[in-house]
Amino acid sequence: MNVLEAAERIEKLRSELTAHNHRYYVLSQPGISDYEYDTLMKELSDLEKNFPELDDENSPSRRVGSDLSVQFETFPHKYPMLSLGNTYSREELEDFDGRIRKLLSDEFEYVLEPKYDGVAISITYENGRMKQALTRGDGSKGDDVTRNVRTIKSIPLVLSGKDYPAFFEIRGEILMDRNGFDEMNRLREESGEMVFANPRNAASGTLKMQNSSIVAKRPLDCYFYYLPGENQKFDGHYENLLKAKDWGFKVPLHYIKKVSTLTEVFAYIDFWVEERKKLAFDIDGIVIKVNSISQQNSLGFTAKTPRWAISYKFKAERVLTELKSIVFQVGRTGAVTPVANLEPVLLAGTIVKRASLHNEDQIKMLDIRLGDMVYVEKGGEIIPKIVGIENDVRHAGLPEFKFISHCPECNTPLIRKENEAAHYCPNENGCPPQKKAKIEHFVSRKAMDLGLAEATIDQLYTLGMITQSSDLYSLKFEDLKNLERFAEKSAENLIESIKSSVNVPFERILFALGIRYVGETVAKKLARHFKNIDAISRASIEELVNVDEIGEVIAQSVSEYFSNIKNLEIIEQLKQAGLKFHIEDEALKSNKLEGKSFVISGKFYQFSRDGIKKLIEENGGKNLSSISSQTDFLIAGDNMGPAKRKKAEALNIKIIFEDEFLKMIT
Repeated sequence: MNVLEAAERIEKLRSELTAHNHRYYVLSQPGISDYEYDTLMKELSDLEKNFPELDDENSPSRRVGSDLSVQFETFPHKYPMLSLGNTYSREELEDFDGRIRKLLSDEFEYVLEPKYDGVAISITYENGRMKQALTRGDGSKGDDVTRNVRTIKSIPLVLSGKDYPAFFEIRGEILMDRNGFDEMNRLREESGEMVFANPRNAASGTLKMQNSSIVAKRPLDCYFYYLPGENQKFDGHYENLLKAKDWGFKVPLHYIKKVSTLTEVFAYIDFWVEERKKLAFDIDGIVIKVNSISQQNSLGFTAKTPRWAISYKFKAERVLTELKSIVFQVGRTGAVTPVANLEPVLLAGTIVKRASLHNEDQIKMLDIRLGDMVYVEKGGEIIPKIVGIENDVRHAGLPEFKFISHCPECNTPLIRKENEAAHYCPNENGCPPQKKAKIEHFVSRKAMDLGLAEATIDQLYTLGMITQSSDLYSLKFEDLKNLERFAEKSAENLIESIKSSVNVPFERILFALGIRYVGETVAKKLARHFKNIDAISRASIEELVNVDEIGEVIAQSVSEYFSNIKNLEIIEQLKQAGLKFHIEDEALKSNKLEGKSFVISGKFYQFSRDGIKKLIEENGGKNLSSISSQTDFLIAGDNMGPAKRKKAEALNIKIIFEDEFLKMIT
């Protein structure tokens, strides 16, 4: 390869890796497997080493990927959070061991640990109390997510014992176990919200949420694995972890092993290749560290990685099979998802016949064509997905795959909104799968709770007995008792359940309507703010955005829903059936805040943020999610965001503190 060829390849690799870094660290939406990423990075590093004249300080090989966002204040790490070098072969582990033995004259031990597949966190403690939690960020500085980390119950806020250093830092991995992840996704699907692809993405997305009360409801956990710096009790890394466990940190010592030979390292890896499938959470490799801290210091660091540690990454199980066809599924919100039909193949213990293709961009990026031999992996080892093609066996002349332009169910032209990857069928009230899915959502447990199975809804829809949710209230016992799947008792139970549903509170009815992005929490916020359906339907985008925790995307979706005549007709029919589209006015403690609007920011001591919001509503005031000209007061707590203060001052909005607010209502 000459310099010109190398320059062209290097530029392409840098571009690809930069894009993948952004998807993985910023968007939490990885586009390729870790193995593929590491292979690209190794190729780039080797080329830059062989052609030093093409080196660039902004190359992806010269930095640690970043997950920084503009929504959180950033702080420097006292000790850099560097990446570990990755290897996928025993030969490279033997090379690593050889380098260690060459650099150290004394005997040494390794500590072996599972490599947790989550989000790295660094937490500092001062006098036994949590002080600050930072994400890895770009390695030198990270986002302050302390308020979210405080909600994770497995992380101690106050330490046990008395022999901990006055000030120290500890690092761990925030993750979700599979059962908690599956249950969370099930509830999100019931709520009409987008589901997460895997536990790692869910943990990453949750940790960067602005609302810590929602974070508290997510099944986050944390395992601790490292104490950096000089304030350590022992010279051994393993011994320091033992002590950290005594202080109250979750350190899974039953998974960690101290060894002295490479044979023991390989035996540990072989054990976890299969045993990891029995764990409640995901691991994607094994971390090998020199145990002695003094020997670690002697070995030191490269620009990116410690010389005394390396990670052995498991290769994601993948298989090669033929792509037979691509079909398109239409969801409740109208999103059209391409699904690959495959030649059946065994993958991770199950027969896989179908795999997700996500969207048009994914198909184009992989250049997938019908008849290709494709590589299939289980994303997060759960969801089968196509990750690449085998070009060497592609038949000549296979045409480029064209994404459909019309809905496969109702033939309506598809739309693709700006900044969204998915195509949508806009015919929400005429497209059969959307109509049936809306009814399924309407009757679900968190909504109207009518106890109708999907197969029963399909039966009633096929017979023309229901075509929309309001038709349920026209069903009669005589219509049902002789149908397949029904007997007199089950028909009576359904009719009784439908009659009783007129007592379902307004916020659940609002959720049951299936407005895109309006889950349980948003439905409650809208119901409590506007009090009735008519007020919501008339609200402008600006008025909707001013509701606590309602952003522009949700506001636009709500506005579009109520601008649809068919939706208004369904609501009117549900009103006629007796459903309550208003919230009962709660008795106010006073009207001292009537006509006044508040935004709260920061940490408070006498009341929680939710407690202050409740006091505002109980005394006749309104909570707003963001500062605007309609805001009367900004209630400021500790660590209030500087941007909010600046905006309030620019709009001449009065800034008050907790004590001043309490005086207003007492």
